[in-house]
Amino acid sequence: MKCALVDVNGRVLHSETRVTPREHGPEAVIKSIVDTAVELAATPGYRARAVGLVVPGPVDNERGIAVYSSNLGWRDVPFRQLVEAELGLPTALGHDVRAGGLAEARLGAGRGSRQLLFVAIGTGIAGAHIIDGSGLSGAHGAACELGHVVVRPDGPKCGCGQYGCVESLASAVQFERRYAEASGTAREAMDIIAAVDTDPIAQRVWRETIEVLADGFLLGIALLDPDTIVVGGGLAKSGDALLTPLRTALTARATFHTVPRLVAAELGREAGCVGAALLGLERLEDGT
Repeated sequence: MKCALVDVNGRVLHSETRVTPREHGPEAVIKSIVDTAVELAATPGYRARAVGLVVPGPVDNERGIAVYSSNLGWRDVPFRQLVEAELGLPTALGHDVRAGGLAEARLGAGRGSRQLLFVAIGTGIAGAHIIDGSGLSGAHGAACELGHVVVRPDGPKCGCGQYGCVESLASAVQFERRYAEASGTAREAMDIIAAVDTDPIAQRVWRETIEVLADGFLLGIALLDPDTIVVGGGLAKSGDALLTPLRTALTARATFHTVPRLVAAELGREAGCVGAALLGLERLEDGT
């Protein structure tokens, strides 16, 4: 869990990370998050005005329900109601990556963009489409799930049940897995990327990862025609080692497409927290 106190200007005043007790079941996760929110709201010297919650997976924004989250073992959890009942504060619920994209669009690398595609490449891969500073959730709260676009039909089975999804091949976890299988050595993603110039296996696996990402990104470009793509998540920490070959691969694939500006996220690990705070402030201002 990433949690923070954020002021009305989007400035992080305090942040911390806590263990998500997933092994104890969905109810334990809910209790832990609610307890954390209560504790943060009672921080001396601050007055909490609203709460923003974001989770992975489809979300019913209007009803405040976490529809499905495989990472947490949740289905149809009335999360917003649970927290509002405990804290008595206006509470918003959103999608974690969409919230990160919202923060990057308004306060980070996407400032000035009218049509932004945010893609987070970490443990999983997901996207967010932000138009004029507002995130589009889709009819069922599952818009822009670029990680679950099939680009290699003969590829490995993904957690979503399909085969050959972008996430099943190019997430940080799967990048590490494929390198370990090819080399017999377990290494973290950043270490593998750093070794690309001297390690032929790292070079091959990284090239294959870039190709998968480029295929997924090109589909996003064809569907959404963004003016900017902001890349976040763990792999984005590699900077130009990711962006330069990815830009080259996209340009090589483009036919009628216009390859947009491609930049790394600026807000880092706090993007989701800042985005959650922005959602909470919107609910406070709306009075809903």
